[in-house]
This record gives sequence, C-alpha cells and structure tokens, in this order.
Amino acid sequence: MDNTSNMQALILSDIRRLAYRFLMTGRRGVRGIWSGFDRQLTATCRRFHPTAACLLGAAAAMLLMPACKPKPAASGDIWARVDGHPIFSSQVEKIYKSRAGSAGETGDSEEALSYKLNILNELINNRILMAHAAQSGITVSESEIDTKMGQLKSPYSQEQFEQKLKERGISEDDLRDEVRTTLTVNKLINRDVSARVSVSDADISAFYQKNKTSFDIPETEYHLAQIQVTPGSSNEVHNLKNDDAKTPEMAQRKIQALYAQLRAGQDFAAVAQNYSEDPNTAMSGGDMGFVPESSLAANPALGRVVKGLKPGQISGIMNTPSGYHIIKLLGIEQPGQHPLTDPKVQSQIRKTLQNEKEQLLKAAYIETLRDSAKVKNLLAEQIVKRAQ
Repeated sequence: MDNTSNMQALILSDIRRLAYRFLMTGRRGVRGIWSGFDRQLTATCRRFHPTAACLLGAAAAMLLMPACKPKPAASGDIWARVDGHPIFSSQVEKIYKSRAGSAGETGDSEEALSYKLNILNELINNRILMAHAAQSGITVSESEIDTKMGQLKSPYSQEQFEQKLKERGISEDDLRDEVRTTLTVNKLINRDVSARVSVSDADISAFYQKNKTSFDIPETEYHLAQIQVTPGSSNEVHNLKNDDAKTPEMAQRKIQALYAQLRAGQDFAAVAQNYSEDPNTAMSGGDMGFVPESSLAANPALGRVVKGLKPGQISGIMNTPSGYHIIKLLGIEQPGQHPLTDPKVQSQIRKTLQNEKEQLLKAAYIETLRDSAKVKNLLAEQIVKRAQ
C-alpha cells in the first residue's frame, strides 16, 4: 500500500472512531450553563447542538488565523515553496503561538518543531487549494465577504472585536483577506468534494446495526431552550444586539419586555439570539440540549416548571440567584430503543457518515493536488539534515 493509501486508511480509521464516539457520547454533551442556578444540571445536560458552536467556533478560529499577507523576509526565513511561491517562518510561528499559547513548547524542541511542521503542511495545502481555485475560476464577491465579516463581529462589541484583532497584530483589512481565502477554499471543496459524496440507505442501515446500543435512551429526556438576563454588567454577553442589562432594575425591565414579545408571538430563538445574556446558548437560539429526567428530579424548581409545559410552550419568568430565565420546552424523548425507522435517527446517522466520507475524500483530493504541484519543504529538509 502506498503512502497516500496508508494516510487515507489512517484518516478513515480516526474518523470512524470519532464518529462512533459522537454517537455514544454526543447525547451526553456538557454545556456550561446556568451557573449559580443549577450546576448539577449543567453536568448532566445531554446531546450537543452545534449551531452556536459552529458560529462562535468559526469566529474564534478566524480571529486566531495568521494574516494572509506575509511581511517581506530574508531567504533564510523561507520554510517552504509552493510552485515557486514562498511560505515564511513568520506565518508558521504566528499560528503556532496562537495555538500553543504560553503552555506550548518554545524554541527548537522536538515537540515544537513537530507541531510547526504540521502547521507548515496546512499552509502548503491551503496555498495549493487557492491556486487550484484560481485556475478553476472560483471567486467570492465583496457582499459574501461582508456577510461573513458581520457574522464574525456579531458575538463581540466593537471594542472587543478590535481587541481581538490587536492581539493578533492584524487589521480589519487583513481579516477580510483571510475571509476571502476561507470562502474561496470552501467553495472549491463544496464543488469538488462535498457534491460528490452520497450516503445510501444501505449505509445508514449498516451503521445502525453496528451501533444499535447507541440509540437506546435509558430515561426520558427534555429538550429545553432558555432566555437568560443577568442583573449585572458582563463582558461575556455575546448576543446579536450586544444588549446587556447592567443593573438589577434594568434586568427586570428587560426580562419583562422580552416576555411580552414572546407572548405577542415573537420567535423564541430569534429573541434569544438577539437579547439572551447566556454566552453559551444565546447564539444557538437558547438551545440547552437534552436534559435527562434524573437531573430534573435533583432540581425540583426546574422540574416543576418543565413538567408543567407541553412541547412548544414557554414558562413564566423564573427569578434565580443567577438572574431571570424564560424556559421553552422544545420536545420530549421517551426512553427505549429508537428504531431505524425514526427520521431523527436516520438524519443523525446520515450526517455522521456524510462527514466521514467528506473528510476521507478531501484528504485524497488534497493529496492528488499536491502530486501535481511543485512543493519544497525547506523546514523538513533542515530537520532531516540536523539528524544526520
């Protein structure tokens, strides 16, 4: 088996292991919410819902990426060349520092060099993908960039956003260049990878049979969402309106106004995204995930409220030590084995297999592009030379 096949097999093995772990433990995902009101509840909230995490994670990742425009450097600072175009050590070092932080290895230690070599390979791959996108005529519009920039800014106040840029040592124009690169590569991958992946009913059935115990729910679970308003100012508030009640009086007026909006028919998720002050759930429309019945039994106040609701209904205003809450019951899942005929089971499996296949095809796709590119990894050559 050649190196490419070996790498693909290893990637597929890792992906299958992660996918299986997701199915086994995803329903038990912990989301740190309701501190001060119900810490036990947070330790047992189950099933991770990725909407907010994807948005906030994309923002955080984008703000940690290195600037795309390298500063002029001497030839000795060039660590790789892709079709004659240099990749500088400063680019690798910037990513390394943002990821490793103060706890990371420094200097030329073996661990640090190994980490930097991996980062360099990422940059090489990105350079190859961007070149192929240009050859394929794939571009992004300024309006697309504006939309993504708005998403990146939305979790932060202007002051916080500028501080993030300052910490990275880049300008907003530099960030726009990074956004352009990310969107361009995504378009290329969507066209040449994602669009070619399919998951059959037979694939879903085989996965279900292999992981059947993962779909056995041991107890009743309640799918909850919340809107929270805290009685004091906080730098952790990241709603779309950057709205923060700074005093107990303001908090009381705010929660009453939000409750009136909901009673008038406003969408709960939209109100949560715009005004909820819980930094962990606001951007996902207040979605807290699934809470097992045993957790509600340990929290009588919440249990009484939740069990008094029908799916789709909202609670009244709850006053707790951490602030005010409005709860919505999104759904109830009964215990027992969820069958393959359950549309939610099929959807969950389909998404897992789709991601697995996409990651494998993406790895192989990048390898084929590397085969046709002229790549010289000078850092790797230096490491080998030192060992001789």
